[in-house]
Amino acid sequence: MPHRNIFKKILFCTDFNTDALRAFRYALNIAAANEGSELIIFHAIPEPDAQFWKSYIYEVEDVDAKARQDIDRKIAEVYIPAIPEGVQWSSDFSVGNVGEEILRKAREESVSLVVIGRGAGSNVINRMLGNFTEKVIRKAHCPVLVVPDEEESEI
Repeated sequence: MPHRNIFKKILFCTDFNTDALRAFRYALNIAAANEGSELIIFHAIPEPDAQFWKSYIYEVEDVDAKARQDIDRKIAEVYIPAIPEGVQWSSDFSVGNVGEEILRKAREESVSLVVIGRGAGSNVINRMLGNFTEKVIRKAHCPVLVVPDEEESEI
């Protein structure tokens, strides 16, 4: 008999790209198959982006609250409609080094699985910010499921 309910908390990491959408389907399937599990939708804003916005949009009151509204709106449009009734979920975001923020959130929430897209076509970004997926795989305290983009998986 297979082990049931081994994934109590699933941390799904999104950057709202197409590979993240595919990874979300995996995270959702695992959450739905593990009765009583919780799906945490998490977005880490890279620090360079955050500094850009805080430096150049100084006239906007409470930039963090605005970022939260934008992220909540994207999550509500893209992910929430797909979550079946009965699957417990929450969402959060943070600003900083993406890999470190994912690892921090995973530890803080005592997650049992991290699900992340591989990030097809993001080599330039990975060079600029460091390959956070590799960092998460090496340093996570729990299993990490890395989902390739559909285009990558057909090659």
